[in-house]
Parts: sequence; C-alpha cells; structure tokens
Amino acid sequence: MADHKSSKKRIIRNNKRKEININRISRIRTFVKKVENEINSQEKDKANEAFKQAMPEIQRGVSKGLIHKKTAARKLSRLSGRIKSIK
Repeated sequence: MADHKSSKKRIIRNNKRKEININRISRIRTFVKKVENEINSQEKDKANEAFKQAMPEIQRGVSKGLIHKKTAARKLSRLSGRIKSIK
C-alpha cells in the first residue's frame, strides 16, 4: 500500500478516472451496437441515424484518449461500408 500522501491521492484519482473511462467505453459500445442492430434489420434510414449518433461518441473517445485515432477511423469506415451495402 502507498505510504506517501501524494501516492494515496494518486490511487484515489486513478480509481475515479477508471470508473469514468469504463462508462465512456461502455457508452461507445452501446452506440455501435445500436448501429449494428439497425444494419442487421436492413433499415438503411435508421442505420444512418444511429451512425450519425455514434460518430461523435467514437470521436469523443479518441479525444479523451480511450481509443486510438486509427481504431476509431477503422470502426467508422467499416460501419459506413456496411450501411452502404444495405439495399
């Protein structure tokens, strides 16, 4: 266990940040799942709407350092391609 006051503070801060990051990642996953559900139901308009809502969430994850920029770009590109393939 930590001995110094500053290291105890750091542990508390790290735990708070961990909770926040877990919630943010969960939120991103939820938005992506909504898009995937609409893609699977072959609803192009609804899929586009869900995609428009998911995009800022994924980009926010990038700006907060949760996911890498290229990972976000890959996810968005693949989702967009799947939406375009709906007839």
